[in-house]
Amino acid sequence: MSEELLDEVEAINSIYGPDTLTPYVDSQSGSNRTSSPVYILTLPGAEDDSASAPSSSTTSLRLQFPPSYPSEPFTILGIHSSGEHGKRGAGARDLNLFSTAVGEVYEPGQVCLFDAIEKVKELQSQEKHDTAGDEGSDKEDVVDHNQEYNPESDVYSSSKRLSSPTGGVVLDQEPPWVISSPITELKSTFIARCAPVTSPTQAAGFVQHLLSVDKRVRAATHNITAWRIRGPNGTSFQDCDDDGETAAGGRLLHLMQLMDLWDTMVIVTRWYGGQKLGPRRFALINAAARDAFVNAGLVVANETTAGGGGSKKKGHGK
Repeated sequence: MSEELLDEVEAINSIYGPDTLTPYVDSQSGSNRTSSPVYILTLPGAEDDSASAPSSSTTSLRLQFPPSYPSEPFTILGIHSSGEHGKRGAGARDLNLFSTAVGEVYEPGQVCLFDAIEKVKELQSQEKHDTAGDEGSDKEDVVDHNQEYNPESDVYSSSKRLSSPTGGVVLDQEPPWVISSPITELKSTFIARCAPVTSPTQAAGFVQHLLSVDKRVRAATHNITAWRIRGPNGTSFQDCDDDGETAAGGRLLHLMQLMDLWDTMVIVTRWYGGQKLGPRRFALINAAARDAFVNAGLVVANETTAGGGGSKKKGHGK
């Protein structure tokens, strides 16, 4: 089994829940083939767009991975289950959607399960909205339609009332943030900050401190966070927060996993400009995060890829 597959299994289960991608054990032999292992992928439900454990009404598929994966694609063996409360025909529909998604996102040499799952969710959402007669197929979680970032005056104007922070943490010393360049598209602005952290408590404290002392960040539409931390005795911690931007935290965490970044956190702030960006917003969020990682010397600029993965650490071993 390739190291890429092992890393992908860990990433998928950390984002969508521990039972999302599990080894298939043959009922007759009682084992799983090791040369070309078979896994059960339970697709996240269409009704719940958050990165959470799959429900009992979702479809699960059997996937077989060749030893050369991801240089060669995996094989979709078929439907494993349509779920305890699955609707008639839902399994065949999801199988077709997943096959379509894999065909669109797979590139030789690049793991693709995360992108395929997100594509399936997008297709499910589109299908659901089409059935309801709604033209919108990719809803953005928008708090304020009249919010702008003015880089010249360093002022954030918003019709949203700023409330006093509750439970804020003011540290003795400012966290060592490394900041990305602002990315602006259709009046939405994205800025990322990354910093070294040694514990989940410290990471959460850095977020609370930032929101407590920077009213511009506190006034933003979303503050999306992710962190990965090595603990004592071989333990590890990783977590993310969408802050209302559905699935964005999971994508950030997946980016860090692909880059093999540890003992680091990132927070991407978005000020919504009044025009929806659709799926493009996720690429911009990850682009801002990558820029912060490059500025911090964690990755090499010319080794990053447009798809958000494949970056390598600069002078940092595992």
